[in-house]
Amino acid sequence: MTKPYRQRPVRISIIFLFAISVLPMQAVQARDDVASLIAQIETPQTFPDRDDLDSLAMAALMKRLRVPGVSIAVVKDFKIHWAKAYGVADAQTGRVLDTATRFQAASISKPVTALAAMRLAQENRLNLDADINTMLKSWQVPRSALTRKQAVTPRSLFSHTSGADDGFGFPGYEPGAPLPTTVQMLDGRPPSNVGKVAFARAPFEAYKYSGGGLTIMQLALTELSGRPFAQLMASSVLGPAGMSDSSFGPPALERAALAHDEQGRRMGAPWRVHPELAAAGLWTTPSDLARFVIEIQTAARGPKGRVLEQRFAREMLTPVGIGRYAVGLAIDRHGDGWYFSHNGSNWGYRAWMTGHVRKGYGLVIMTNGDNGMPLMNQIADRVAKAYNWDSIEKP
Repeated sequence: MTKPYRQRPVRISIIFLFAISVLPMQAVQARDDVASLIAQIETPQTFPDRDDLDSLAMAALMKRLRVPGVSIAVVKDFKIHWAKAYGVADAQTGRVLDTATRFQAASISKPVTALAAMRLAQENRLNLDADINTMLKSWQVPRSALTRKQAVTPRSLFSHTSGADDGFGFPGYEPGAPLPTTVQMLDGRPPSNVGKVAFARAPFEAYKYSGGGLTIMQLALTELSGRPFAQLMASSVLGPAGMSDSSFGPPALERAALAHDEQGRRMGAPWRVHPELAAAGLWTTPSDLARFVIEIQTAARGPKGRVLEQRFAREMLTPVGIGRYAVGLAIDRHGDGWYFSHNGSNWGYRAWMTGHVRKGYGLVIMTNGDNGMPLMNQIADRVAKAYNWDSIEKP
């Protein structure tokens, strides 16, 4: 009668010892798996009918393309699988990059801004399909025959289908230079260094990329919330999403990757300043943008993410029917996979992020050189090959 009771603690002890011996082994195997994948990406590649860049290891590839630094984060199973930085933040001093070094995200600021708008929509403080003029106090979209049947809306502005005809890119301003207000930027008045935002088509008639449209949204979000834009973004998106290495303003010099030209040489200034915060002003890391990717993926899978509920995340992944954009994100099919993505190009910086709409994987790449695009293309192909992803969009 006593035998089972004597055996039980022995059996439990054996199971416990087995468990504590297996768990470290699993951790070692996971580390080995990551190391193997990184090694596959860093080593020379073989792709059919490709150029000689494939044959270069990562360090040689960066040298050939004259990109001083690149930082990468990979998402797998709705988590950051690994992040790694290569090269230098400053070619003049040789300061080494690490994964906490911040880059200008350039136009990737746009979908991050869209996430803030979606949160306001979730709180019933913003209507994606309402006339944007009902949300603006200090500036108005001109009334005309173009808007008689269909008003300009946040959805049209975020999808670049509002009829805004600016096509901006923003060159930025030297540090210390006078900066325009948002209204001055929209009107093209000094000290703004771009033209005014004008409208040439009815909303949802055609697609044309518009940085000016996001500047309108910057003003609307500021006036709706009654808060400075950078503060609104910190409290509504960056903090809740866990993007602790991100800000809509420059970091301390020692935490920043500095701008370099196509030859990999330091620019005259460490970077340019972008008061067009919603369109181009985000400073961040690949790991933080990977957290943004994960937020969209997990919220869309449901029932909710850290910022959005499922219904609102899916709005960000639903194209408007003209062009390739939904609310702030480009949506594309590649092979059998559907991906959301955005790239960015500021003076001295190139960046790109993508995530699978349903599967929990994604990729973020940021560089501090004007020749970063071909490097990002190479890395994207190598990551997709190493992970055997069904397909992946290139920058």
